[in-house]
Amino acid sequence: MSDDLGKSYIEWCRFRLLSHYGPRLQCCVEELSNNDIWWREHETNNSVGNLLLHLTGNLNQFVLAGIGGAPDTRNKPHEFSERQQISKDDLLRRLNDALLETDRTLARLDPARLLDKTRIQDRDRSIFEVLSVVVEHFALHVGQIIYITKLRTGKDLKF
Repeated sequence: MSDDLGKSYIEWCRFRLLSHYGPRLQCCVEELSNNDIWWREHETNNSVGNLLLHLTGNLNQFVLAGIGGAPDTRNKPHEFSERQQISKDDLLRRLNDALLETDRTLARLDPARLLDKTRIQDRDRSIFEVLSVVVEHFALHVGQIIYITKLRTGKDLKF
């Protein structure tokens, strides 16, 4: 992969996570009450709060640990089982911290490493694959959060 192409891909990933999806999440969380953050229609559904914990955990494991070399302290089952109503401000702060550290990690990423392997969730993956999975995963859950926000508020968020 050429360095120019690799650099462009990393920049695109950074843009999508921090400048495209991040503000949409921020907008949704601001529209919701703390009770709405933890609302779920059925026990089998995820609340926005659980999805925010999950996105934070995913960034920490895949990017900060998998690419950046930080310790992997993720507890994925807890992201979905959490029922204490952590405040929306705390949830957003955690996610924003992870997004900013992700952006710093990607800003330092040498495009020549995109085909290097890293081990995440007991599987070897290229860094290119890791970034692709992270952006796709983030987009999926942002879409869910947007939908829940529209359900709870009845507002057109103009996205």
